[in-house]
Amino acid sequence: MSGMQNTEQLNKWRLMLGRYADDQLPFGDGSAGMRRIDHVLDFLYSREYGEDEGVRSPERMGGSEDSHLTVSKWINEVNSLFPKETIEVLEKQALDRYGMTEILTDASVLEKLEPNQELLKLILQIKGMMTPKVLAAAREIIRRVVEELKRKMEQTIRQNLTGRIDKNNESAIASARNLDMKKTILQNLKHYDREKQRLVLEKVYFFARVKQQLTWRVVIAVDESGSMLDSVIHSAVMAGIFASLPMLETKLVIFDTNVVDLSDHVEDAVETLMSVQLGGGTSIGKAMQYCEGLITIPERTIFVLVTDLYEGGSPRDMYAVAKNMVEAGVKVMILTALDKDANPNYDRSAAARMAALGAHVGAMTPGELAGWVGGIINE
Repeated sequence: MSGMQNTEQLNKWRLMLGRYADDQLPFGDGSAGMRRIDHVLDFLYSREYGEDEGVRSPERMGGSEDSHLTVSKWINEVNSLFPKETIEVLEKQALDRYGMTEILTDASVLEKLEPNQELLKLILQIKGMMTPKVLAAAREIIRRVVEELKRKMEQTIRQNLTGRIDKNNESAIASARNLDMKKTILQNLKHYDREKQRLVLEKVYFFARVKQQLTWRVVIAVDESGSMLDSVIHSAVMAGIFASLPMLETKLVIFDTNVVDLSDHVEDAVETLMSVQLGGGTSIGKAMQYCEGLITIPERTIFVLVTDLYEGGSPRDMYAVAKNMVEAGVKVMILTALDKDANPNYDRSAAARMAALGAHVGAMTPGELAGWVGGIINE
């Protein structure tokens, strides 16, 4: 191994071991970049030892280190030194593991963070601590994350809700999902190339899709307790997409021990999320009673309850309303999770009781839920 390669390997070991190894394993010559990285990592990971960069003793700050870091300078350094994937890991650990919530109380710092769902979740948890200026920056991050989630979810949801295939009519819209294979082959047989022994497709045919004429009402009730945060985010985005579709009239309710009806701005997922107040108890029965009052035509209503089913009040009300809805003809879905992974954590005893009453119970992604809803309205 050459001297340069050896120095590079030793420098990497020094980075992993941290500043306490500096006496035994100092950085080699020409390692200014490594020292910058070390300083940035030390600013964060020294908290593992109960230290704070702002209260280090003078002797630890001597030598040839870079100038003393602030949170704002640390963010700048992280963004200049590391790739996007590493930046997201460092920011997540800074917020979740080491409680550097000052990142979210300085607008100039907040604006430099990489918008992602983990950051959005933390914003929702501590937005009550933010000043109006910081809230404005936070709202922009929420908007960007929501737009990205919407972009990923919208096509799948719309495909599942826009109607069943109509084999009696042809469509000009090219979609593999609607391909009329039989007609395509028959109509192009006259173009068969005998010499090359292949079928030349001059025109590809697609089925039309049946348009929905009758409106369904979808009532979505979302538990806003802390454990449901991923589901709250995905529910808000999904409800906005539902509300934009002509065959659905969408109502959105969030609840803990209180019930808040957000139907007036259901199409604005940012406003919905800014209205969320996480924490507190949970009264599922109370929320279901409110939602029951939103049902005017039971047989054309889909009720979606997004919750872990851990009832803080009396379960009797929850079961009674579920029974009433099912018997009236409402399609009831209890979602124990609603996010990209649909990892469930819920009261299985309550779920079994709900299923016995006639509700559909399960963990779904937004696309899977759209498929279930589409199956009902396209029957």
